[in-house]
Amino acid sequence: MFRLTLLVAALAAALFIVSAQAATPRLTGEAGPGFSIEVTKAGKDVKTLKAGKYTIKVEDKSSIHNFHLIGPGVNKKTSVSFTGETTWKVTLKPGKYTYQCDIHVAAGMKGSFKVTK
Repeated sequence: MFRLTLLVAALAAALFIVSAQAATPRLTGEAGPGFSIEVTKAGKDVKTLKAGKYTIKVEDKSSIHNFHLIGPGVNKKTSVSFTGETTWKVTLKPGKYTYQCDIHVAAGMKGSFKVTK
């Protein structure tokens, strides 16, 4: 009986962890290499998202770029000298979001996506 109770408790804990992870969609923001910048979800370019909470893994692959996300209630960026990975938790509200390298935005190092209700 004790083993069965322990097994049920372990399964319940695992389901809770999986559902908590599923509740917060993951995005990836990437600056570099070269003059590329993008936001992807499961490896696909993001064009439209539903409003809600997201975890964004930012990968800054060059010390001559930064990654800057701007939109309704969001203004987060890495420094130009930063290289590596960082994780942001954001709440995206309906509207237009722009991501860019502040240094090279005039060279076309920018993109955008829309968030809907």
